[in-house]
Amino acid sequence: MAEEPKVGGEETSKMTSTTTVDGGHKGKWRRRWGYGGWKGYNGGHKGDEKGYVATNIWRSISQFILILLVLVAVIALILWLIYRPHKPKFNVVSAAVFNLSTSTPPFISTTMQFTVVTRNPNDRASIYYDRLSAFVTYKNQMITPHLTLPPLHQRKDSTVLMSPILGGVAVPVSLDVANDILMDMEGYGLVQLRLVLQGRIKYKAAGGIKTSHYDLYVSCDMLLGLKKGMVGQVPLLNSNHDADQDQDHHPCKVDT
Repeated sequence: MAEEPKVGGEETSKMTSTTTVDGGHKGKWRRRWGYGGWKGYNGGHKGDEKGYVATNIWRSISQFILILLVLVAVIALILWLIYRPHKPKFNVVSAAVFNLSTSTPPFISTTMQFTVVTRNPNDRASIYYDRLSAFVTYKNQMITPHLTLPPLHQRKDSTVLMSPILGGVAVPVSLDVANDILMDMEGYGLVQLRLVLQGRIKYKAAGGIKTSHYDLYVSCDMLLGLKKGMVGQVPLLNSNHDADQDQDHHPCKVDT
């Protein structure tokens, strides 16, 4: 009987302790949620949300740019496959020599005219030529100076004739070249020459689509029936003389 108050005291003490603990917890929750703690925590959460949104925006922009670049590349490839421009074709169909002589120290003086057929084989693209020039070589040495040619716009699937007159100025050459060209004229009546055309071209397809410029280098090897003293039109051997036909018999070599 003497121990009953002691037990009640323990229960009271436990209840008091529980109340104290609960009150302590409530105080902690109040400090965390009710006295500015939540506000500070919520502010940090909003900062994280802003960073997350900014990251998503930049990620979306990057994905959009990547998709756009891929689409542009695909469209460009499709257009290239549709139009796919081919190189122009060149051929020399006639030649005239008005003067060809040598002098000392070794110079070659000559005046020549060549009729060149250039054909655009593309039926969907025209060709623009610029920075064109022409000269003649003999055994890989120039015997005429560079002649600047005017710009040219060649329509699709069309043929153009050019007749540049080259030379008129003495050009220094090696002694071997001077002697060999005289020997060819006097002994054989045949002279192997090369006409060179160089410049730039670009293609224009339907819808105004233009390509970038391409370097153009055309080399036309010719065998002329030329004897010393001949003036005017000379035979152009092993060549197709019909300018209206596709010049595929001995075409010039075209590099772009």
